[in-house]
Amino acid sequence: MNYPDTIQKLIDCFKKYPGVGSRSAERFALATLSLDKEIVDVFSRSLIDSKTKIKKCERCNYYTEDDLCKICSDKSRNRDSLCLVEDPKSVKMFEDTHIFDGYYYVLNGLISPIDGIEPGDLNIDKLLSLIEKENIKEVIIAVKPSIEGETTSLYISKLLEDKNIIVSRIAQGVPMGADIDYVDSLTLELALENRKKLN
Repeated sequence: MNYPDTIQKLIDCFKKYPGVGSRSAERFALATLSLDKEIVDVFSRSLIDSKTKIKKCERCNYYTEDDLCKICSDKSRNRDSLCLVEDPKSVKMFEDTHIFDGYYYVLNGLISPIDGIEPGDLNIDKLLSLIEKENIKEVIIAVKPSIEGETTSLYISKLLEDKNIIVSRIAQGVPMGADIDYVDSLTLELALENRKKLN
């Protein structure tokens, strides 16, 4: 016997999340039925707000509700250092280590010709303009150690080799092929502290 349509639609919605299968989606849907209406209202409002209020920071591409994210708006940070990361989630991970006090730039991907991702897709021109405009002294490349990560790192370091900028890469305490999402904060902290110069 099937659930009523409303519950089945809720299950189908939860199944759209990555890593959530049929059984987990069913548990989430049934648990939702037992939540107070006020909590469900907050949950549904938050879902809608995440699609209508969240945008990319004009400077670094991180998540924000304003033109600039909270990190880019913080004047107390080290203006000489810029850490390049693959996605917004990586910014949060580095911030949780409390070891880096500079600014970030989110590439929103890595160069991967096999997947049709070329340098132009990463908005590298915007990055170069930011580096020049803000007189950045060091660029730290903090992307996963993969073929795509290596390709992206080499491409960016080549673009910056004639400029008076230190280009470094986080140390390889992060295993080759590992996804930054699954690296613990201590390993990330050590990788950042022991970063290697690329030029």
